[in-house]
Amino acid sequence: MLEINDVSWSVPAVHILDEVTCAVPPGALVGLLGPNGSGKTTLLRVAAGLIRPEHGRVSLGESDLATLSWLAIARRTALLAQHAETELDLTALDVVLLGRTPHRSSRWADGDTDRAVAVEALARVDLAGWADRRWQTLSGGERQRVQLARALAQEPELLLLDEPTNHLDIGHQLQLLHLVRRSAVTALAALHDLNLAAMFCDTVVVLHHGRVVATGPPQSVLTPALLAEVYEVDAEVTVHHGRTTITYRPPT
Repeated sequence: MLEINDVSWSVPAVHILDEVTCAVPPGALVGLLGPNGSGKTTLLRVAAGLIRPEHGRVSLGESDLATLSWLAIARRTALLAQHAETELDLTALDVVLLGRTPHRSSRWADGDTDRAVAVEALARVDLAGWADRRWQTLSGGERQRVQLARALAQEPELLLLDEPTNHLDIGHQLQLLHLVRRSAVTALAALHDLNLAAMFCDTVVVLHHGRVVATGPPQSVLTPALLAEVYEVDAEVTVHHGRTTITYRPPT
């Protein structure tokens, strides 16, 4: 379980996160929602241990994240960032094997187990047989799927995803979130597509100006009033057989 309690973080004169409290239960997929600049990426970086909060506490299970070593955090959490670039001449398998770094007995050598886990991770993201493809030849969507395979190869307890459906066509958006949803890993995902959040997430947490303004099941949280307040859009929200659908009206 991930617990974020009363976390604040700022840059000069700007509160990026302001007393944020939320939780991700074991095995759940929680959607982190909010407009650009609401603090989603910063909160994910705090949860990954990349940023120490100025105030508050982040716990993973019984452990305070602040007391864990970088290696211990890397063995338990994986972060899929929005963008990943390199000028190195790497293959898709090379990139996925980076996820095995915290588990290697040797810093530089990949064992048979590491390679087997990496190949399986590529297959899980529908890239079986792509091990030798060069990173620089991949499309944005293909790179995103390779990065997800890298995160899965890390075998984390907690998977943190920052807009993971960016650059993906609709089929692979659905496939990716379905894969995350049916995996045993606990996941916190920053999402822009509210319909995808409603379809796949157990719970959503809505940030606005760095504060949590709503949390709960998508069908309870994603109301026309909240969408108007947070996103400044006019929307119709319907629930049919437990499925929430949001339809946006064009500005007048």
